[in-house]
Amino acid sequence: MINISLPDGSIKQYTQPVSGMDIANDISPRLAKEVLSVTVNDEVWDLSRPIASDAKINLHKWDDKEGKHAFWHSSAHIMAEAIEALYPGTKFGIGPTIENGFYYDIDLPEGQVVAEKDLQVIENKMLELARQKNDIVREDISKDEALKMFRTKDDQYKLELINDLEDGTITLYRQGNFTDLCRGPHLPNTEAVKAIKLLSVAGAYWRGNEKNKMLTRIYGISFPKAKLLEEFLVLLEEAKKRDHRKIGKEMDLFTFSQEVGMGLPLWMPKGAQLREQLEIFLKKVQKKFGYEQVITPHIGNVNLYKTSGHYEKYGKDSFQVITTPQEGEEYLLKPMNCPHHCEIYKARPRSYKDLPIRFAEFGTVYRYEMSGELHGLTRVRGFTQDDAHIFCTPDQLKEEFKKVIDIIFIIFKALDFKDYTAQISLRDPNNKTKYIGSDENWEKAEQAIIEAASEKGLNTVTELGEAAFYGPKLDFMIRDAVGRNWQLGTIQVDYNLPERFQLEYTGADNQKHRPVMIHRAPFGSMERFVAVLIEHTAGKFPLWLTPDQVVVLPISEKYNDYARKVSNILNISDIRTAVDDRNEKIGRKIRDNELKRIPYLLIVGEQEQEAESVAVRQQGQGDKGTMTIDEFARFIKSEVEQQLAAIDN
Repeated sequence: MINISLPDGSIKQYTQPVSGMDIANDISPRLAKEVLSVTVNDEVWDLSRPIASDAKINLHKWDDKEGKHAFWHSSAHIMAEAIEALYPGTKFGIGPTIENGFYYDIDLPEGQVVAEKDLQVIENKMLELARQKNDIVREDISKDEALKMFRTKDDQYKLELINDLEDGTITLYRQGNFTDLCRGPHLPNTEAVKAIKLLSVAGAYWRGNEKNKMLTRIYGISFPKAKLLEEFLVLLEEAKKRDHRKIGKEMDLFTFSQEVGMGLPLWMPKGAQLREQLEIFLKKVQKKFGYEQVITPHIGNVNLYKTSGHYEKYGKDSFQVITTPQEGEEYLLKPMNCPHHCEIYKARPRSYKDLPIRFAEFGTVYRYEMSGELHGLTRVRGFTQDDAHIFCTPDQLKEEFKKVIDIIFIIFKALDFKDYTAQISLRDPNNKTKYIGSDENWEKAEQAIIEAASEKGLNTVTELGEAAFYGPKLDFMIRDAVGRNWQLGTIQVDYNLPERFQLEYTGADNQKHRPVMIHRAPFGSMERFVAVLIEHTAGKFPLWLTPDQVVVLPISEKYNDYARKVSNILNISDIRTAVDDRNEKIGRKIRDNELKRIPYLLIVGEQEQEAESVAVRQQGQGDKGTMTIDEFARFIKSEVEQQLAAIDN
């Protein structure tokens, strides 16, 4: 008898192997029409795959990420089948799902290219194939059989992937005239795919290595209903308008220079002001929670990162080792701040009475991301983390962890991130070689995070295999104004670095003990956070944060001096004010400065100069009447105070 446990606690019994689709049909024929995949004992399977022993299962529909994963994975294979039909001789790299949709990397026959104009033809072919309702069939295959099959196809990409796999773990999926090496899961057949949109064509090096061949990468998305595609395309257009690279240029926040180097952002004065306001805000919050600021260098001896484990884990993603005239002396641009903070902790003896110790730093770190992975501020090679490390006793761990959650709540409230989920990222129990430290320490760390998240009432999901190499973590996934998910803010529990660095404190028993370490970065990185903030707000930041709160617009050159006088008075009152004294018509100045998302525009001419007043125009709301300079200053300061008071409450 096979016992199948359902999420509601009920059990269904079967006398022979049963598939997820069979179980769905037993529960409800309607459910069977909507279900897309099934989780069997924490592993997502195809609905057609037989379950031959007792198992806990969960059936997934479109609204579940596991359902979307199977749907989009199958859609990627339909795209590959369409491309193979339209471009015979094409070889295929990988075709995974992504957050919204899927892509496939392809190597077209010599002389052929796929451009944006060709995507509609591929879409049409995909829909034709989907309507054939072909079954998607999983097949276990030996390594020798797989190698023989793809040698026949002369497919060097699949052969390379197969050589990295262990015999007994290799599966193929077939549908229609297409067969691919794939782990799955997939839909039972192609019928569910009703609406398709291929979004873009890009170049991508095979396996992300710039030394390999550049392949063609085609991105797409699909849906079970045409209406869902229409809604997605509306949001996509809105997302394009909010692109932080476009808005960042309009607001003069940051730039990149080939002369400086790819992935190394240059912050313009306005962008630097924005970052400074964020730093000031977080430093004030941290001070209330007992943090102390530290500063560490941008480089460190290679041995520091070998001790921490970062060299082993990040060495391939780091810039090359820096050698010095001293023989055998090697340095590295730091990939993380934590080893430096461990050395600060070690600088003098510590007692249990000193703990917890909370070191904070806006520290810049460096990773050598491949050029094809770079994207505006969201993926760069040099970035600044709002990093902090808490050293505490095991008894203090959970309370300190919960206090960090409180800091993240304050930040999300201040910047209007209302929709978020906390992801508990744990070790992969089936591949512990990726991690350092003992099972005992991992179990203690994971349990502390699970309990703290529960006690704070967080809406959580659990992801196996997403932990940092030195410890489990709690990642905050926010949903922005156009429905996209971003990972912002992380808290990690670490028993391992204190062990590696031999950190100690003297306990009440006068014996030496190891502290526990909490890594935390509420913003994550300043670069990525600013990018997400720009796209979430469309560049319309709250008044307390925005770089220029006010701009003064003289209606002609005759009133430039008065405009500067107004600006000076407001700046002395700590109101960030600029003057637009260009020789342009006032209508052009208003349009240009509204494009820069400056909250308040002050128009000054003869009447305003004589009355020592300003004509006030608010971004997006039009004219607000005339005020004296002092009245306007009080008005602005009151609005800022109200915003900050709302955060504190």
